[in-house]
Amino acid sequence: MSSSLPGTNISYFEVTNITSVGFWILIDNKEYFVPFEDYPAFRIATIAQIYAVQRVSPTQFNWPELDIDIELDALEHPDQYSLTFRA
Repeated sequence: MSSSLPGTNISYFEVTNITSVGFWILIDNKEYFVPFEDYPAFRIATIAQIYAVQRVSPTQFNWPELDIDIELDALEHPDQYSLTFRA
């Protein structure tokens, strides 16, 4: 987890578990599952790269080493996002 700019209020988040089919990320006391089936670029990432997530806004997460961004809304409502992520 990276520090934010001084004065920026960004809430707590962390990757909590990685399995062979995806990983869990805790965001503001709610856990979300990110399946490798829907986000295949993570499948070839190292564990360190998956843990190296940054919160760039209250609703946007970035993995700079992987050039991947995920919006919180896509994690909260995956059924509303019919297309899977393509690297």
